[in-house]
Amino acid sequence: RFEPAQRLARFAIYLAMVAAVMAALKSIEVIPEFLLDAPEQMQDLLVRMWPPEFAYYPQGVHAALLETIHIASLGTLLSVLLALPFGLLAARNLTPLPVLNYFAKLVLVSSRSVNSLVWALLFVGIFGPGALAGTLAIACRSVGFVGKLVGEALEEAQRGPLEALAAAGADTGQLLWYGYWPQIKPAFWSILLLRWDINVRESAVLGLVGAGGIGMAMQAAIDLFQWPRVAVILAAMKAIQLLSLR
Repeated sequence: RFEPAQRLARFAIYLAMVAAVMAALKSIEVIPEFLLDAPEQMQDLLVRMWPPEFAYYPQGVHAALLETIHIASLGTLLSVLLALPFGLLAARNLTPLPVLNYFAKLVLVSSRSVNSLVWALLFVGIFGPGALAGTLAIACRSVGFVGKLVGEALEEAQRGPLEALAAAGADTGQLLWYGYWPQIKPAFWSILLLRWDINVRESAVLGLVGAGGIGMAMQAAIDLFQWPRVAVILAAMKAIQLLSLR
């Protein structure tokens, strides 16, 4: 099936993959004793969590859970407002200037390359602990995701309706509203809902670094070894994730 050079190249690739895996296993220093002890430790943790302290939900979980949803929603909305200009600049059919294309793509890639926890740590250092830091962290993390997909949707728009509008004398704003928007509208709402779903999950853990939300309540319960309360918080987080899938 393959020529000798192709077989040699495939073998070299497989060998490099195996070597990379072995090097990674060696560098992370896996301790076999910890792996063997993990099932027993997990069982002990679950025993500590049972039964969950559901009476704690009204006073300690509900407000933090709502704050998490607000962080995710406001962060998503802010990311859309920030991402749309960069999405327009990244679309080559709308912005035929390579310098602006590369600049917009650089901004979008920079946003995606930094984890939301890193953004949260940065904004906690600037604005202090609280929901504002979490909202800005979610927004900055989401800009790259939303802008990239919106730009790609704009580039895939059909030329026929756009040329017809241009021939009828439509200006740039009318081309965007009547030509591009009807074509990218389904993709846009899908991108928005998907990113909101992701942000709900991410905002739940931002509280671990002081960026507001239910993560702060969970961190406090863990620090005080209140495992039945941790079980209630985890159940609430799972319920929100299941609701966001509907």
